[in-house]
Amino acid sequence: MTTDTTLTAEQILIAAEDVLRRFGPAKATVVDVARILGVSHSSVYRHFPSKAALREAVTQRWLDQAHFQLANISIEGSPAEERLHRWLVTLFAAKRKKALDDPELFATYLTLAAENSGTVEAHIDTMVDQIAHIVQDGMEKKDFRLAHILTTARAVFEATAHFHDPAHAAEWSDPRVDERFEAVWTLIVSGLRAK
Repeated sequence: MTTDTTLTAEQILIAAEDVLRRFGPAKATVVDVARILGVSHSSVYRHFPSKAALREAVTQRWLDQAHFQLANISIEGSPAEERLHRWLVTLFAAKRKKALDDPELFATYLTLAAENSGTVEAHIDTMVDQIAHIVQDGMEKKDFRLAHILTTARAVFEATAHFHDPAHAAEWSDPRVDERFEAVWTLIVSGLRAK
């Protein structure tokens, strides 16, 4: 059992995720989270000043967990084309795994993401910046044609939205989805390559 003095924000977020999975976002309460941890709800509020703050932190944690590996890929030293492909494949795999392995929790996160659009927008900006880093590297090494880096990065992100935007999650179990992803990738990389 957790005590008030040893309680961490991470423990609270894990418990909140469990409560959200069990009860859904409409019925989950801070009291439920505290009950699972064996502490008072005021102990939870010491880490998160409101239910909204807790839900926002859960959303941020989910986004960060899904994409931690992406940041590492974006700064590797491998060729930009290979790195960008791996970055996109990793993003798609992470989103698909969450959607298909735990559909109830995935639906809950969609609700939380809608509530915390600023958190999601900041996260998307971070991902676009990671793509921009790869694109810039490709341009500097003359592997990619010169273009406005951030505009190009956002275009790559938006062109692949079908494979990472949760609105398309129902289609990610299609047996041909990987083939469709590779077809889109071929179009993108042919547009990026220097002539």
